[in-house]
Amino acid sequence: MKEEYFKWHSPNLGREIEMLVFGYSGYPIILFPTSMGSYHENKDMGLIESARWYVEQGLIQIFCPDSVDKDSFYNKQIHPIHRMENHVRYDKLICHEIVERVKNNTTAGKVAVAGCSFGGYHAANFAFRHPGYVSHLFSMSGAFTIKNFMDGFHNDDVFYNSPEDYLYGLNDHELWNMDIVLGTSNWDICLDANLKMSKVLSDKNVHHWLDIRQDQKHDWPVWKEMFPHYLSRIKFY
Repeated sequence: MKEEYFKWHSPNLGREIEMLVFGYSGYPIILFPTSMGSYHENKDMGLIESARWYVEQGLIQIFCPDSVDKDSFYNKQIHPIHRMENHVRYDKLICHEIVERVKNNTTAGKVAVAGCSFGGYHAANFAFRHPGYVSHLFSMSGAFTIKNFMDGFHNDDVFYNSPEDYLYGLNDHELWNMDIVLGTSNWDICLDANLKMSKVLSDKNVHHWLDIRQDQKHDWPVWKEMFPHYLSRIKFY
């Protein structure tokens, strides 16, 4: 399986960022790490291996960027307004430095986004903030609000990065064109978050699949089952 390492200075972050890319062609998948995870976490934990067939067939190319969670949501040493500023810079990095460069690798002109746990939040938030760029959203055990990271602080950036809040007012027609999967399980600590997000989408008549696996925990074994299953939803040709 082809693997490439990239490191560059991000003008949006003002520092260097790292990323692994798997595959040589195919549909671009932006795969986010879990809470404070590194760019190599999804490889280390076997999620990339679970998608090996798709990668080796040239059907997909997986982009695994680093996270900046340690500088944003999890940085309790700075004021919440600065945590949000750092996250907004990260969103711009993903959008302008990665997605806009790879979205035309296929005729669809869009990307798929995916992630597990807090990576599921990042995937969902990016998809809903930029629905014109995203064809498929695969959230695995994600949660969909960041208010619990804000110590009671609230501003527009907090609101517009909490999908369960801003989705009610989102009317971009591309949202209804997106293939959305909310993967969870009956033992998942994020089950309630997924049930709530499913209701938000249902209230807007946005078609989606709430996939509740049985007797599985919030952990890598179920995510490694989900990921290749969800990839099969992409129309490669």
